[in-house]
Parts: sequence; structure tokens; C-alpha cells
Amino acid sequence: MSDTNQPSQLSGGIKQVQGTVTEQIGNLTGSNDWKASGAQTRTEGEAEQKAAQAKEYAEGATDSVGGYIQSVKGAVTGDKTEQIAGNARKEAGDAQRAANKPT
Repeated sequence: MSDTNQPSQLSGGIKQVQGTVTEQIGNLTGSNDWKASGAQTRTEGEAEQKAAQAKEYAEGATDSVGGYIQSVKGAVTGDKTEQIAGNARKEAGDAQRAANKPT
């Protein structure tokens, strides 16, 4: 995991590769210990990657809603700068959600 023990898609992907390689070494050598260890590491990597994806999706949703509120506030008060900033924040949040949509 990355700093402060937060899930990371990169770290999870690396663990998946490490686990797959270890598992394949176990298959080639006939070592059940290596196969089991590799499978466990691969599964941990998959779980970390999905946790990071869910976290980033939720952060995108928060930005999307916050941006919408900021945009509406700007429109109501006539503050074009706030309205534009809110629209930009909402679009960024929508893009983050789309990029991390659960599969």
C-alpha cells in the first residue's frame, strides 16, 4: 500500500503481478507453498486495487456534488467566477468517477 496505508491502484497492480509470477514459479517447480503464496499475494493486490478504485470513485462523487452546489451558489448570487469554478470542479469529479467506475 502507499503512504499512510491508503490503498493504491499502482501498488495493487504490482502485487497482482508479483503474485502471478510467484504462482507460476510454483506451477513450474511443483511447489504448493509457492502456488499458495502467489495466489494470496495476487488476491491481496486485486483487493487493494479495487479498494483504491472505490475510494477514488467516492472522491469524484464528492467533488461532483460539491462543484454542483458551488455552481448553483454562484448562479444564485451572480458570482460568475464561483459558478465557473463550480462547473470545473463538477466536471473534474465526473471525470474521476468515470475513470474509476466499478466493473
